[in-house]
Amino acid sequence: MTTVVAGDIEGVRRVAVRIRLKRVGGKKAPFYRIVVADSRSPRDGRFIEEIGFYDPRANPSVVRVEEEKALLWMGRGAKPSETVRALFSRAGIMKKWHEARTSQK
Repeated sequence: MTTVVAGDIEGVRRVAVRIRLKRVGGKKAPFYRIVVADSRSPRDGRFIEEIGFYDPRANPSVVRVEEEKALLWMGRGAKPSETVRALFSRAGIMKKWHEARTSQK
């Protein structure tokens, strides 16, 4: 089985990987899973890994993310979508990502 990873790793197929939302809620009841997926796959199609969820209907809205997995995938080169980037910012993940990147240099 070929491992799918974003980035330069020898012997591994390179793919454009995105962290995005997958809609799983019913009609007029949105609920989203935060997934890592190949950018060519459809919104609700195949994904590589599920790393959290987002419930916009709760008051206040609920966002749960496995932070270590999110940082790991971003370290491998996965790009978050605009919406996921905003959710990560609210959860403090983008700040940790930025701090980790600047401390490496």
